[in-house]
Amino acid sequence: MLIFDQFKKSDRPLWFLTVVVLAGLLVLLGGLWYIQGVSSRKYVESLRTQSFRKVRYPALRGRIMDRNGMVLADNRPSFNINLYLEELSGSFQEAFREKQKAWRAAHPRQRMAKAERDELGRLGRFSVVSNLVQQLGQQLNQPLALDPAGFLKHYTNRLALPMPILENLPQEKVLLFEEQPNRLPGLSLDFQPMRTYLHGTLAAHLLGQVRMTERVEASDGEPEIDYDYCLPDCLGLVGVEGAFDNELRGSAGVKAILVNHLGYRQSEKYWSEAEPGCNVVLTIDWRIQKIAEQALQAAKEDVRGAVVVVDCRSGDILAMASAPTFDPNQFIPRVKPDDWAKLSDEERNPTLNRATFGAYTPGSIFKIVVALAGLECGIITPTDIFASQGHYVLGKRLIKDTAGAGDFNLRRALVRSSNSYFIEYGLRMGLPRLMDMSTRFCLGQRTKVPLRQEVAGFFPTPAWVEKMKEQGTPIHIGEIANLCFGQGQVTVTPLQMAMMTAAVANGGKVLWPRLVDRIEAPGPAGSRLLKTYPAGAVRNLLGVNPANLEVVREAMLADVEDRREGTGCNAAVPGFRVTGKTGTAQVMKNNIFHHYNTWFVSFGPYENPKYAMAILVEYGASGGATCAPVARKIYEVIKQLDENPNYSLPEKPIYRPVQPARKSNRAAASPPAGQKVAMANPSASQP
Repeated sequence: MLIFDQFKKSDRPLWFLTVVVLAGLLVLLGGLWYIQGVSSRKYVESLRTQSFRKVRYPALRGRIMDRNGMVLADNRPSFNINLYLEELSGSFQEAFREKQKAWRAAHPRQRMAKAERDELGRLGRFSVVSNLVQQLGQQLNQPLALDPAGFLKHYTNRLALPMPILENLPQEKVLLFEEQPNRLPGLSLDFQPMRTYLHGTLAAHLLGQVRMTERVEASDGEPEIDYDYCLPDCLGLVGVEGAFDNELRGSAGVKAILVNHLGYRQSEKYWSEAEPGCNVVLTIDWRIQKIAEQALQAAKEDVRGAVVVVDCRSGDILAMASAPTFDPNQFIPRVKPDDWAKLSDEERNPTLNRATFGAYTPGSIFKIVVALAGLECGIITPTDIFASQGHYVLGKRLIKDTAGAGDFNLRRALVRSSNSYFIEYGLRMGLPRLMDMSTRFCLGQRTKVPLRQEVAGFFPTPAWVEKMKEQGTPIHIGEIANLCFGQGQVTVTPLQMAMMTAAVANGGKVLWPRLVDRIEAPGPAGSRLLKTYPAGAVRNLLGVNPANLEVVREAMLADVEDRREGTGCNAAVPGFRVTGKTGTAQVMKNNIFHHYNTWFVSFGPYENPKYAMAILVEYGASGGATCAPVARKIYEVIKQLDENPNYSLPEKPIYRPVQPARKSNRAAASPPAGQKVAMANPSASQP
């Protein structure tokens, strides 16, 4: 009552104090309303961000199949034993109390510091998990030990996720774990999809490799999210796996893990489901691929080389083999040290795709280009006769010729592979005409096959020749002479030579090689097409006289069918007319002969060409002795497939490696003085 009496007396200080108090109350009420009403969503989201951990989990990787639907790369379940640490929180506290009791007994009058409490907690947690891991090892009859550094890292940085104990368990270990009557606390058998290559080394260089990694960029269509954790995913490195990584990988999913104040997992919630990757269908035929690999392996012991088989009508790659090979499964989930020592051997280079990433001197198979260039410019006619002395004299240099002495027209020169004939007419037509015909075949240019492993090779161009002149090192006549029989300043890949041969077979169309036929949406057979790659894309037209092309084709046929003089007669297949051209290229080191790289290019059947191939074997004896038998073995299976599309290869290898061949006594053509012949060491090649 006293207060109201004071208001009646119009006490100004009291009135002022009352207004101030009421204004303060209004401000407090307004702030409370703003926090509870207007800003509530902001604080809820902030709390959710602090409580949830965003985890990226990978999608199921798409399949890779051959043209017939045979699955080459797929996914399999990988069984892992994981430890969920949140289930051991009670055991951790009990272990800490025991450690704390022991510490106080040892230090009765001391107060425990925070650092000492943290250390006792760490030791207690480690002892609990270490004992658990040892018990698991006893159950599985497999000694196990816990890595202290790995456990500390996981507990500190990834507490919300299960801790992996054993990965990729074999079936017998899975059964042994599941049969245990008393399940150890916190341990669970989980599985995740793992990349697998169903046929081991088959088409290994085409399929490529993947690497398990937690640092994967978002694929196309996948939202950019700042993840707290990323579970291991496959990243394609080379081959089809690398070139089509985005399509195969699909879109990863996101799940949110609710954690408590200690960081332990409470529950999981999926924010977005993973979308499986697409299937990639290749143009290769697994049966031709398999026989190509077997035939190449049988060429010689510890063979190093490549085989490319293409459809000369469409440019489809039907087989691409490289040796030595490897098993892509060795990279999953990670390469073992012993395997890595073999895979990284710089001498053998088993992971190198020699069909596209090896640049080699072509040798006598380049005479096909020289012959066409001479026929087109009129310097060579099929009936012209050149009298060879069994060697060619160029100034003071004597170039030996394994074709021997005698009279040669174009047909016999190609069949016998006469160096003297092609040097004579190649020098007459000159370097510009040779460069022009090579450019028509697109030599020295990448084929853009999607493998992430390809070199362009090298062939002189007018711009390069002019540059050499400006630098004071013009092209000498001796270098042009070398070029006329495929030595010197030129390197090619087996794929380029297969496409060159296909152009000769199909009437003059240089096609783009096609490795991928289509990309399909994931699902059962006959799934929705997402993208197709057209066949028969023309890269260039030779623009040569069909009659001149037929002269070369007939000479290539004679090289196989002429049993008396043909160097490629080892490729003959009864009932299937095969053409061919052999090549034996020198590899020089420090101007000293080191070894031969042997070649064989071919197409067939002669009357209606469907197939073209190029075969290369390093350290071979000769193209006819080393490579032509490989072609014959491949053509024998191709003939069976043409006659019976349902033909099945035997399960066991048809051809086995042969014993090392004796060293060849083939005479070497000497390089010009001071010249270093282009090396054919693929490990030195650069993309």
